[in-house]
Amino acid sequence: MKQKLIVTIIKKGTAKKIVKASKEAGAEGATIVMGTGTGIHEAKMLFFIDVEPEKEIVLTLITEKILDKVLDAIITVSKLNKPGNGIAFVIDVKKLAGCMHMSGKTHREVTGMDYIKHDLIITIVNKGNSKNVVEASKKAGAEGGTLLYGRGTGIHEHAKLFGITIEPEKEIVLTLIKREICEKVLNAIVEATDLNKPGKGIAFVLEVEKVVGINHLLDQITDKAVD
Repeated sequence: MKQKLIVTIIKKGTAKKIVKASKEAGAEGATIVMGTGTGIHEAKMLFFIDVEPEKEIVLTLITEKILDKVLDAIITVSKLNKPGNGIAFVIDVKKLAGCMHMSGKTHREVTGMDYIKHDLIITIVNKGNSKNVVEASKKAGAEGGTLLYGRGTGIHEHAKLFGITIEPEKEIVLTLIKREICEKVLNAIVEATDLNKPGKGIAFVLEVEKVVGINHLLDQITDKAVD
């Protein structure tokens, strides 16, 4: 049975409601990750200094059979149909290990979905370089990005302190964009962060199946079509 991953990015304090609603809709659980994000609806200032809003990222792995029901529950509880409340998108899972017991329950149609093609660019860079990723992405047409923190090791990362190997801190940037500008945004990220050089980081693209929470983009497209 096919598996899907729902990635929901919302403001801090909303994740528990989403997990509860997802379970009631048939999901077995979810993983919550903390992060920060910037976007056109998040231009907050504190003493004239830009403040990056704290985010919660909910990863919900489900069977395709209950995708629409769980996604509809997430949309309802987090009010993703209103601008500025967050965003959710679906990624196809090619292979799965560790939870083969998963099974579907129900299926029904979800209305108000965005079927415009989108891609997700995941960029993993050394600590301090995420700002360059976000700025380059915006200049190339993206609206912003979501920042996560992690640690990683690779063949170019053998830093040592007193003979002890240190795992470099990483910053992961999630950039959701329309597929038509994916190449442009990706090239901008590569150029801004020197990803073509060893040890600078990595970026890859995932195809997104469905997106909710970007109604303002749909309005812009509709307005252009009318003009």
